[in-house]
Amino acid sequence: MGSGGFVQLVFICFQLFLFLGTCRGGKIGICYGRNADDLPPPEKAVQLIQLHNIKYVRIYDSNIQLLKAFANTNIELIIAIPNSDLLPFSQFQTNADTWLKNTLLPYYPATKVTHITVGAEVTEAPNNVSSLVVPAMQNIFTALKKAALHRKIKVSSTHSLGVMSRSFPPSAGAFDSKHAFFLKPMLEFLAEHNSPFMVNLYPYYAYRDSTTNVSLDYALFESSSEVIDPNTGLLYTNMFDAQIDAINFALTALNFRTVEIMVTETGWPTKGSPKETAATPDNAQTYNTNLIRHVINNTGTPAKPGEEIDTYIFSLFNENRKPGLESERNWGLFFPDQTSVYNLDFTGRSGGGAVDTTAGGNFTGGLNNGTWCVASNNASESDLRNGLDWACGPGNVDCSAIQPSQPCFEPDSLASHASYAFNSYYQQNGATDIACTFGGAGFRTNKNPSYDNCMYMVFGTNKTAAANATISPSKSSSCVKAISIWIVVGCLLIGSSAFL
Repeated sequence: MGSGGFVQLVFICFQLFLFLGTCRGGKIGICYGRNADDLPPPEKAVQLIQLHNIKYVRIYDSNIQLLKAFANTNIELIIAIPNSDLLPFSQFQTNADTWLKNTLLPYYPATKVTHITVGAEVTEAPNNVSSLVVPAMQNIFTALKKAALHRKIKVSSTHSLGVMSRSFPPSAGAFDSKHAFFLKPMLEFLAEHNSPFMVNLYPYYAYRDSTTNVSLDYALFESSSEVIDPNTGLLYTNMFDAQIDAINFALTALNFRTVEIMVTETGWPTKGSPKETAATPDNAQTYNTNLIRHVINNTGTPAKPGEEIDTYIFSLFNENRKPGLESERNWGLFFPDQTSVYNLDFTGRSGGGAVDTTAGGNFTGGLNNGTWCVASNNASESDLRNGLDWACGPGNVDCSAIQPSQPCFEPDSLASHASYAFNSYYQQNGATDIACTFGGAGFRTNKNPSYDNCMYMVFGTNKTAAANATISPSKSSSCVKAISIWIVVGCLLIGSSAFL
């Protein structure tokens, strides 16, 4: 190999290694609300945030004191235009230009602003300001474009589930038609500028307001059974995923499938009124611990497995001036004196690293790294039938479990039966990529598809995994592994060609 070829090899391999930086897991951030009269100054709050290694923060205005406090911390910040300011921002471009010039630009990029939310839950606001949102968003975007920041700072708006007319089952998720006049142009804006659809999700309220239909374990990511979407056969083990997929299906129905979802608020209160019996520190700790693991492991949702879902926990402090029930003032992870309301590990490693052990199941996996093979949502009926027939015939899979009256017969659907057969063949044949092809009808997942008494096999044993025990390597880890393989292969190919 000549010196020129060697230099070329080193340079290209170095470029390949740079791709490793593109791998990341879903982000976990914190909401820093300040509707209280006893909170520490912003500088102290930022020190607390740094102490707990929190890298992503959402605030509810563009207060200059806060922007200064976050300077040179490398914390990524979501700032806001509140509902009360939507009118001037929607009316005149000069108002947006002046705001950007006087409020943000003096502190950027030392203060690492990544998103601007324009309005918050406007459909819930007492005064109807929905019509002002998109014009204000467009003016903010234009101001950013003039400053050459439109590709670095994303513009969006936050919503409650009140924008939905239906959210159950998830596949029937639909936006309320009465909000179409501003939602459609907003979604067009988000799609055009690659901005996320921001939503505040609260499984706590779903449980509190419907305890007969929603179990506490389901709301807390602790369920030992699944809720089956009758239209898709998808299995849901928690309310959070079901709510996100309701939005996913609503977006898809309007042809906005590529718009990503960001959860800008979620959490669990630690104290409530006498009727709010689920508002306890233990439940809050359970919910947020499981949430963090769920997000950073890139578990995704049943409709979009492996999807990154950036999520912000509400909130940093208890806020004593918030109106409403007692729970409204008790969502904080910290008391105003900066002591913890309960312990929470933002890395998701407490209790066994990045392994999701919710529901107390025992994992009996082999060398498959916690992967299963199931029927792809995109597979045609004929491909599923051909794959099922092959697995149960020439593939030598024992398909007795999917026969009538057997544990895996219900739900009696082609997709469910194919998933069981595909996985059995996959595990029996080394849990390799090629063993889950089935002509494109197979799909590998880190989520254990076992349910009720139907246990899916795992590699290295004739036994099946305990229901709902999952081990979920993060998407970022999978990404690093995949890119590392390509780096080795690429460098070997380049090196061998240099000798020719």
